[in-house]
Amino acid sequence: MKKQTRKRINEIFPASLAWTALIGSIVLSFVKPLWVIYFVIVFDLFWLIRIAYFSILLYFSWKNFRREIKINWMDKLKQENKDWKRIYHYVILPTAGEPFEVLDTTLNSLTRNDFPLDHFIVHLAGEERFQDQFLENWRKLEKKYSSKFFKFFRTVHPDGLPGEMKGKGANAHYGGMESKAVIDKLGIAYEDVICSYFDSDTQAHPSYFSNLTYKYLTTENPLRKAYQPAVVYNNNIWESPAITRVTAFGTVFWLMAELVRPERMQTFSSHSMPYKALVDVGFWQKDIVTDDSRIFLQGFFHYDGDFEVVPMYVPVSMDNVEADTMWQSAKNLYKQQRRWAWGVEHYPYMKQKFLEHPKISKWVKFKLLWNATEGMFFWATAPLFIFILGRLPLWVASLGHESSSVMVQNTPFVLEWLMGLAMTGIFVSAIFSLLVLPPKPESHPKSRWLVMIFQWILLPFTLVLFGAFPALDAQTRLALGKKYHLGFWVTPKKRS
Repeated sequence: MKKQTRKRINEIFPASLAWTALIGSIVLSFVKPLWVIYFVIVFDLFWLIRIAYFSILLYFSWKNFRREIKINWMDKLKQENKDWKRIYHYVILPTAGEPFEVLDTTLNSLTRNDFPLDHFIVHLAGEERFQDQFLENWRKLEKKYSSKFFKFFRTVHPDGLPGEMKGKGANAHYGGMESKAVIDKLGIAYEDVICSYFDSDTQAHPSYFSNLTYKYLTTENPLRKAYQPAVVYNNNIWESPAITRVTAFGTVFWLMAELVRPERMQTFSSHSMPYKALVDVGFWQKDIVTDDSRIFLQGFFHYDGDFEVVPMYVPVSMDNVEADTMWQSAKNLYKQQRRWAWGVEHYPYMKQKFLEHPKISKWVKFKLLWNATEGMFFWATAPLFIFILGRLPLWVASLGHESSSVMVQNTPFVLEWLMGLAMTGIFVSAIFSLLVLPPKPESHPKSRWLVMIFQWILLPFTLVLFGAFPALDAQTRLALGKKYHLGFWVTPKKRS
């Protein structure tokens, strides 16, 4: 089979799997409604077990989170590992039109960390198509921060370079390649540099870099590891709309639950990596949308499977989706979730790379592929099965001769019981959301706490509209071919 034919089959597979399940359940609801009723009961029971398991993982992750943010990691470094002085932190911040206020708060957060600032190489990576705004921002930022860090420099990524997709990955790839000359001139060994690849709105916890350094110096074979922090969307959580808050918390909880299962983890959004590994793999891929998670796969295949993710419970915080109107916020949220769901582009990439790397065990390949397939499928289908399609076979069965069936008569009560138990998942989410919230701004009334609790009644709605729909959208676009593929969409950021 030709490589291109195999690639197209693999691009079509995720959407085919999801649409076959959804359309098949609709057709069977009319042909064999009892079959679908059995399936719905089993599926809801399976999902209830998953919610219970997820809640347990989230609890242990939260315990680790609370414990680790209380530790003075800089003191721990000084007491236990004198080697920390050789480590430098290279922070790259790709930017594409973000306002000065966003970049200023990000850089200011770096100055508040507890790791010595004379060990920081900070890189602001701008785009030529926003050159006037970027250079104006740079002049003000350079004046304010150039004396605070060991090195503060900028690059401007030329527009339209061959082989590139217009997006963050292309900017980061160009900036990363340019950074080698800077680091070489400074005379620092690549093995002594840890790169933190941050979104332009990322604000790191004050002990993030000391914790990262500790992990790097105490982890076995640290050059073959990526370092993934807990990610919270807290920068503007009190100001953003309820629908975007609930969706953001869903992402936060999923990421936190993954931290206690490092064997499943891949990099996502803001993360850190050994600079040596980045040089080895050729930096971030410049022709894809989801470069932040692809970089893990680049390392995984470059080292024939000898590349893992180390979880970090010390968090980084980013902006939640917020726009001038509720409608615009909803549109931006949908586009953001669809961009994240475009991680489905990794599926054909993995399938091809598996053939090129026979040294990686079949079991490891199977686990990686299973996790990817399961994640894509349930992201696109589970909310629809639980909240919408599960009612269709009951309605059809009630109109036909099956209406007298004991199963048909009892199923509504069974489903109601299962859904009632599943509501404990919403309760758990509400509790944990309060535990990870930053302090309430004084400008907000105390009644705002009630909003933060009752907003969770929106969860079924957000799971369908901002979960299943954008995932189906992304998978379908991949299946339809290059004409329908997504480009990189930058989530607009603002400061109130």
